[in-house]
Amino acid sequence: MGEKTGQKSALIIGAGAGGIATAARLAKAGFKVTVVEKNDFSGGRCSLIYRDGYRFDQGPSLLLLPHLFREAYEDLDTSLEAEGIQLVKCDPNYNMWFGDGETFQLSTDTARMKTEIEKWEGKEGFERYLGFLQESHRCYEHSVTHVLRKNFTSLLSMVRPGFLKHLIDLHPFESIYSRASKYFWTERLRRVFTFGSMYMGMSPFDAPGTYSLLQYTELTEGIWYPIGGFHKVIDGILKIGQSLGVDFRFSTAVDIILLSPDGFTARGVKLTTGEELKADVVICNADLVYAYGNLLPKSSYATSLSKRAGSCSSISFYWGLDRTVPVLSAHNIFLADEYRESFDSIFKHHLIPEQPSFYVNVPSRVDRSAAPLGKDSVVVLVPVGHLLDSDSETHKGTVNSTTRDNVSGAQDWSAMVDLARSKVLTTIAARTGVDLSGMIVTESMNTPFTWKERFNLDKGAILGLSHSFFNVLSFRPKTKHTSIDSLYFVGASTHPGTGVPIVLAGSKIVAEQILKDYRMEVPWSKGGFKTKKTGKKIDRVIAGPLWRLVVPWVVMLMIMVFVNRCIRMMGQGDDAAVISIDGQGKNHS
Repeated sequence: MGEKTGQKSALIIGAGAGGIATAARLAKAGFKVTVVEKNDFSGGRCSLIYRDGYRFDQGPSLLLLPHLFREAYEDLDTSLEAEGIQLVKCDPNYNMWFGDGETFQLSTDTARMKTEIEKWEGKEGFERYLGFLQESHRCYEHSVTHVLRKNFTSLLSMVRPGFLKHLIDLHPFESIYSRASKYFWTERLRRVFTFGSMYMGMSPFDAPGTYSLLQYTELTEGIWYPIGGFHKVIDGILKIGQSLGVDFRFSTAVDIILLSPDGFTARGVKLTTGEELKADVVICNADLVYAYGNLLPKSSYATSLSKRAGSCSSISFYWGLDRTVPVLSAHNIFLADEYRESFDSIFKHHLIPEQPSFYVNVPSRVDRSAAPLGKDSVVVLVPVGHLLDSDSETHKGTVNSTTRDNVSGAQDWSAMVDLARSKVLTTIAARTGVDLSGMIVTESMNTPFTWKERFNLDKGAILGLSHSFFNVLSFRPKTKHTSIDSLYFVGASTHPGTGVPIVLAGSKIVAEQILKDYRMEVPWSKGGFKTKKTGKKIDRVIAGPLWRLVVPWVVMLMIMVFVNRCIRMMGQGDDAAVISIDGQGKNHS
């Protein structure tokens, strides 16, 4: 596959966000790269659905951690703007709709947040909110620096001094909900500031407190949307990769990963057509559990992976409306009245909740190209339990209270889809006063089965493996196979984790690991925030944090020395008086 003498070749399985970004990075570093993708489109879950003039984001619809997207482009010597990608900020972040008729707007606007929070928890509530931001800021900064920019190749990686000293600040052994409860004293606001755990496919009662960083990035950096759909940012990297010589082969499914005769080195892939493609390096961007179970020889590790906790799945509806619905903002959250029970139904019992919480996205609110003029495109995501048995079409579930005690039989997913649709429409109508049922002119959908079939997602889990403590850091599947050389992994279920910006960070980690293994130069910067230094007098640090820390201790020490000296002097005076008195021979006892 190499064109130049001595040029290394890489073959990447899957054209999702991680595969595309890794391909572009390796091509920039001098590799000859080929990407094979089973579908006829790129982006994986970041792809688009077009139907009857409407456009829908199949998966992600809000862009968080924008600096990680910008960094991916800058590492490739360009920028989002230079590639014609326009990001628009969504304000408010969300409209949250409660069952009692109340609403709450989340925003990066501090004045708006002050008003919203004080409405429910008074003046002290806003002060506690600032405390919550301070804590989540630490989680955010420590996570970016010590997790998203570092590889965890063994258990020893977790005892790095730079990481270990911040571990307690990350609150990995407490849930998001328990941490939020320290700052928000009403159940309403505890729900407002914890529902974001759904981004990781986890319950807020189980997700580690570290992930309050998600709320932080929304509340400080904001939520963004690429004009033309979320896929635009992935397609931009794909085009950069093509300009660097990456060969993308779509509608090309992989049968197995080819190994050397001794089974200890990856040599390429065999396609379902029988064709074999050889390469020096193989990077797998397919679903990790699927890859270990289907593309590699059977192993105990593959079996153990299949038994690990997975994220939830979803029933997702893509509706084209015959008119606009201004009452719905770009991002809307409808929370179940029985908040904890709804999450327990999904994550503990693998059910569809009787009263689900769900997310409604209206991309045409910020991007008119998403729908015909005067109409709206709407995406509804209803979290549901993943498939319990990846080899069968049975699922524990409930469609109403009468079946709650009988959850062991096969579940009729058609009935569950009908139930989800009905619940969504009646809930939206009850809380907003708008009945969408008569406005829908076109509908597409995804269920756990279509997620599994279309993207090879094990159990239909839309966000890969769970992010519980023993599924992250050194416990998460490694970016390099432990016993097969030249085989690497990138994507949601490997380190550092799920979510498009996190996967982009992972692509950088993997690419640098490969370059290090092959003793090749890394042709991009380390990344991260840099303080501007001009050398001008006006920008010089006059009294930095260290000085502010030292001064109080110096003053305290001086006071202690002074007090101690006074005490000693007083003691010496008393002794002298006693000697003098005794010298006169008088007893005053």
